[in-house]
Amino acid sequence: MAYDIVISGGLVIDGSGSPARRADLAVDSGRIVEIGEGTYPASTFIDATGCVVTPGFIDLHTHADFSLPLDPAAPTQLAQGVTTIVTGNCGHSPFPIRNEEQARRSIGFRGELPLSWDWSDAAGFGAEVMSANPAVNVGLQLGHNPLRVAVIGEDDRPPTPAELDEMCAIIAESAQQPGVVGFSTGLIYMPGLFAEENELVTLVRAAADAGLLYSTHVRNETSQLVTAVEEAITVAELAGARLEISHLKAMGPQNWGSVRRALDVIDTARGRGVDVTADVYPYTASSTDVATRLPKWALDGGRPALLERLADTEQRTRIADALRARFGRDVDPDGLVIADLLPGEFDRYIGWSISKIGQDRGTDAADAALDLLAANKGAVPMINHAMSDDDVRTVLAHPWVSVASDGWILAASGEGRPHPRSFGTFARVLRRYVLDEGILTIEEAIRKMTSLPASRIGVEDRGVLRPGAVADVTVLDTDAVTDTATFTDPWQLARGVRSVLVNGTPAILDGEFTGRRAGQLIEKGKPA
Repeated sequence: MAYDIVISGGLVIDGSGSPARRADLAVDSGRIVEIGEGTYPASTFIDATGCVVTPGFIDLHTHADFSLPLDPAAPTQLAQGVTTIVTGNCGHSPFPIRNEEQARRSIGFRGELPLSWDWSDAAGFGAEVMSANPAVNVGLQLGHNPLRVAVIGEDDRPPTPAELDEMCAIIAESAQQPGVVGFSTGLIYMPGLFAEENELVTLVRAAADAGLLYSTHVRNETSQLVTAVEEAITVAELAGARLEISHLKAMGPQNWGSVRRALDVIDTARGRGVDVTADVYPYTASSTDVATRLPKWALDGGRPALLERLADTEQRTRIADALRARFGRDVDPDGLVIADLLPGEFDRYIGWSISKIGQDRGTDAADAALDLLAANKGAVPMINHAMSDDDVRTVLAHPWVSVASDGWILAASGEGRPHPRSFGTFARVLRRYVLDEGILTIEEAIRKMTSLPASRIGVEDRGVLRPGAVADVTVLDTDAVTDTATFTDPWQLARGVRSVLVNGTPAILDGEFTGRRAGQLIEKGKPA
């Protein structure tokens, strides 16, 4: 009997952290059936001579919920060797929805995307994703922000006991729906930033009881980073949850180095039995919304209320003054660069810093930022250059930190200047931090891209190469692997991936996209 596919002649790195070994790998009916030095008959042979053979990479932190139905071929992911993406991070997800207009408004510029919005819950959105026939596997997370919007609205107030019970019931129901692997919060985003400890512990306990991962964008990534990490761990510990601290970093030069103290806090918590890990992307710039830099009171009531305040001279002045007060402390106006804008008067400012925009408009950086928000429905994507490469190395080297992109672009070309992490995260780690600088061994880097993130979402048959595991496989030419996307020219695919199998189906073969799309919704806790 011939197997479906045999990958021969490669150096197998199985994802566990074990040393590489020379072996052939046989695939049949979507699963790995043999790994060894035998001669295996096959219908299709993939020559991996001179390459490494690894599990398909798992991107634990993406925002591709909103792009996947539009760009299901996902070339930016396949070109990096990514076969599984986890969505719904930072408290953002496209469900639950009770009021479409309110839900779309609350998620900012992604609410402008031409999606059908023909769903209300995780099951409906998962069906939407699968109807698009994705090229990669997908794990869904329920976001705290739309949950709060659906039940409470966009105001700064605690939930009533009945509302808290209702949110817990939605979490429990969502956990039973296909593809749902986690619950996330984003404690700098509205309306999640209004949540206090009791609300968080109660909701996270409901998620933990349902078997979900708790992932969080912590409340502060500047001068209060360590305190914010401690808060996340306290919530998870009280709730009995496994915790993923998203994209661990320290923003602002005066805060550089504090990641070491944050990692010490994580290690101490792990020592007393808290199941906490983190993830990181290999860049010194973040990307989020300009509104996150405004004072909390300005966001009470959501984007409509923000726009009303920006239209009121007195309140706008207070907002601008509060933003200016952060300049030089934890916001660098020269490093805050606009990534995208709606068509119109201001779209020529894409790729400009708010300082430069202020100069061009004869104002200052704070007023420029507020002008853009007012003209763009209160949502302006930005890239914020504010981190240290030494901190990136420190976090990346920690054994309990996964590699994750925080990206959302799946198409190979488009508009604006999005963060290059969507295009190059995994290739960049391999080229710069493994092959060039030796911060990690290749076996350890692959573990951080495969079995470690798989363990966080409770998946036992992906992220490893062993008989019985799902055949998500990447073949890498380590001589050629590199990221090519830059901040000024981001729309460039990574290089060096020779072949990719998704559920045993070739998505890339000998360097060429096949057009075959075999992605599935993830089934958590399903052993091989």
